[in-house]
Amino acid sequence: PRSTLFPYTTLFRSGWAGKVADKIGPAFNTSALFPPILSVAGNPIFCTGDTSRPFTMNPGSTPGVQGIGNSSAGQARFQAMQQLLTFDTGISLVQAASTVTGQAVQEGAVLSQVLQNIPAIQTVFPSNNGLASQLKQVAQVIAARSALNVNRQIFFCSLGGFDTHSNQLPTQVALYSQLSSAMAAFYQATQELGVASNVTTFTLSEFSRTFQPGSNGGTDHAWGGHQLMMGGAVKGNALYGQFPTLTPGGPDDTGSNGRWIPSTSVDQYAATLASWFGVANTDLPSIFPNLANFQTTNLGFLG
Repeated sequence: PRSTLFPYTTLFRSGWAGKVADKIGPAFNTSALFPPILSVAGNPIFCTGDTSRPFTMNPGSTPGVQGIGNSSAGQARFQAMQQLLTFDTGISLVQAASTVTGQAVQEGAVLSQVLQNIPAIQTVFPSNNGLASQLKQVAQVIAARSALNVNRQIFFCSLGGFDTHSNQLPTQVALYSQLSSAMAAFYQATQELGVASNVTTFTLSEFSRTFQPGSNGGTDHAWGGHQLMMGGAVKGNALYGQFPTLTPGGPDDTGSNGRWIPSTSVDQYAATLASWFGVANTDLPSIFPNLANFQTTNLGFLG
């Protein structure tokens, strides 16, 4: 039952990417002018740490407050707005909201300024592709890393539409075509920026599909699936983990519909990424409390 796995009384306040940012901040981002996490796809718990908070923006938009202008009057309005956000209302909830808003305003102004001063990225990203737009925005922020004084950054993008109970084949052909062309352009952009070996792109989803199809040309929800890894540091052209026996009702099936039991945990997958990113081995258990349940804590797919 769902209540057994996720009690309704439990409130999840942080995710493992946010906790990774918490740990690497003191060592790598002490003088950063910008948060270590940027999301171009909303504000997921995945990006929130115990102390780290992501900056969120829409890809292709100008970050920060709009309509102020650069005139003296506009700057006066901007300063007045910031002062209002520091006004003591005596109400804790309002104060907390004002603090977050004020911080976002300042961070948006910083990012907007530095993005105006970076050279245009020459890599051509595919048009009419939402994921490509997100990844192009990520590439632009990576290009501004020196001006932001950020030495470690985490970025979050998202592509939905994989809940294919019907019409699965043409739907997923279109989705994977978007994914493929967007990731190819992004990798080319990291090569253009000279950071291909320092940027690792990975997919993450627990939303797999059954091996057995349904009656409407689709499949049902399932568990074990595959993830993709890309970057100059990746030991590629290889499969990591154990490929399932593709037999409904077989040794890797939870029942009879081809819901494969995962051979590798998200803790192992994420801990491998976190170690490459700079997290100390002694800090891994506090980020991934279930890691101790597995013999291998580093899957070895990053050099």
